[in-house]
Amino acid sequence: MAIDHAMFDLAEETGALVWRLYRWDPFCLSFGRHEPAARRYDRAKIQALHLDTVRRPTGGRAVWHARELTYAVAAPAGPLGSLRAAYRAIHETLATAVRQLGSRATLASDRPVQGIGSGACFAAPVGGEVVVNSKKVIGSAQLRGQTALLQHGSLLLEDDQSLVRSLQIGLNLQESSEATLSALAERPIHFDEAAAAVAGAVAATGLGPIDPQGPNEVLRRARLHYDTYQSEQWTWER
Repeated sequence: MAIDHAMFDLAEETGALVWRLYRWDPFCLSFGRHEPAARRYDRAKIQALHLDTVRRPTGGRAVWHARELTYAVAAPAGPLGSLRAAYRAIHETLATAVRQLGSRATLASDRPVQGIGSGACFAAPVGGEVVVNSKKVIGSAQLRGQTALLQHGSLLLEDDQSLVRSLQIGLNLQESSEATLSALAERPIHFDEAAAAVAGAVAATGLGPIDPQGPNEVLRRARLHYDTYQSEQWTWER
């Protein structure tokens, strides 16, 4: 999360456009920036299960990051337009990758956005999100600054979000509205294959890779945020 935040900082200050693809080790439960996590999720159960937790810099609701692909993109907000327009533009690129992986992805039609207390991130698709057969396969959230935006999200590969539902306090378990790409394709789709498809779709927009051996301004800036995202107070006191 510190790295994603640093990407946003760089876009705000320089107008940079940066994509990042990654996976989580160990697996982790993330909360949205303004989500009332302590009131919505059973902290004692989370601790008993030895689950790692973190709070994201973006909004939205809880996500279980296990066998999935997480993407992040930081960009100048102006060329992408409104929040909804940017959401759809980024998801169009991701939908191209999902189609390359063998699923007929479309973008969900516009509908009212649910409040942060209404369940996990994958509780229901909202307008512009990537769906296959009406099932949500990518959950995303966004942060807007003065001149730039950060959007990141989870592409479900082999694990659904049933764990998140089991951790909710005082809510009946909801029917699953998401699907994993492996289940849809009826074959395992692992991180490396999915990452190659997303990287190819991003490259088609004209964006190239950063030299891994060169100076990395994002990682330098990320050090400024490490303490925040490691803080139990930041994670739970909302």
